[in-house]
Amino acid sequence: MTSREAYLVLNALPHLGPVTLRRLLEKFSGPEEVLAAPARELRQIQGVGPEIARSIGGWRAHFDLDEELRKLERTSARVVVTDDAEYPALLKEIYDPPVVLYARGSLKPDHRLNLSVVGSRNTSYYGTETARKLSYQLAGLGFSVVSGLARGIDSAAHAGALQAKGHTIAVLGCGVDIVYPPENAKLRDQILEAGGAILSEFPLGTNPSRQTFPMRNRVVSGMSLGTLVVEAGRESGAMITANFANEQGRQVFAVPGRVDHALSRGCHRLIKDGAKLVEDVDDILFEFEHLLSCRAAECGEPGTPIEVPLTPDQKRIFDVLLDEETEIDQITARSGLAPAVVSAGLFMLEMKKLVKQLPGKKFVRRNAALRESSERVI
Repeated sequence: MTSREAYLVLNALPHLGPVTLRRLLEKFSGPEEVLAAPARELRQIQGVGPEIARSIGGWRAHFDLDEELRKLERTSARVVVTDDAEYPALLKEIYDPPVVLYARGSLKPDHRLNLSVVGSRNTSYYGTETARKLSYQLAGLGFSVVSGLARGIDSAAHAGALQAKGHTIAVLGCGVDIVYPPENAKLRDQILEAGGAILSEFPLGTNPSRQTFPMRNRVVSGMSLGTLVVEAGRESGAMITANFANEQGRQVFAVPGRVDHALSRGCHRLIKDGAKLVEDVDDILFEFEHLLSCRAAECGEPGTPIEVPLTPDQKRIFDVLLDEETEIDQITARSGLAPAVVSAGLFMLEMKKLVKQLPGKKFVRRNAALRESSERVI
């Protein structure tokens, strides 16, 4: 048995949670040694009682490893463990990170900025459009939008990121081979086709339940710099995610709503308790200004700007802009692009905070630091 296969077995055993499993792995030299250890040694570990010891010793009665490996091959899924480079770095920092993640799609070790966007399943038009718009802007600025692929706000968040041609990650409360809710099968496929990722800590074939969703929620918040809540009742799953974010030391954001709307009560409670009130994407970016600078410093000299990827058309438009205000007709003439292409390009440059629109349909570059970041073309 390989180390990775042993991780799969341990992750699937009943009653053995990530905290106790981590203690076992700290005591023994590897997952294979945990499976081979006698019960008396296992029970010396805090949290390991007779039931867990018997489960480990008789793991074949609980888990069909050969069938799991066949399922992995059929679903094009892979196993990511905490030692792997693509395991989300922020997730390792929480108290109870999953030892195993089942993954489909792209999880790149490229220091992406993750931000989770969550909310009610039964949402209003206002909530859906707000989640979509903010996710579109965040993805366009280089954030990975993390959510749970649920109905309502989650779906709007993933869709907004996809519309911006950005990166989005869906964390499931079931196996990655199961689509829940069923109507989101197309959205799941779109995430994978666009280079995003589908994640779960649960073995293949695991159905969603009241127990799996809260576990999923801690992963959503745990792999993110912050959690944005858009519409949520006081007792909703989104509030559970926000509470996890607080416990994990992550920033919590909330979008206010109507005072007489039940779906506003969760967000308003979060704001009263200290969450950052969000009216537009700048409210989020402001909170991470120092973190963004630190991440840039990790990759280069202090003060190195964060790279903002541009399409060839966006780069062409940006290059013809001046540090002084420029009319849109001048931009169109200098770029040689069609007016519709210029309008769409300027809109995206605004979303990426590279360009500012002034009265009279005039535009100007925002600042030198962001201008340098435009050198990366996608």
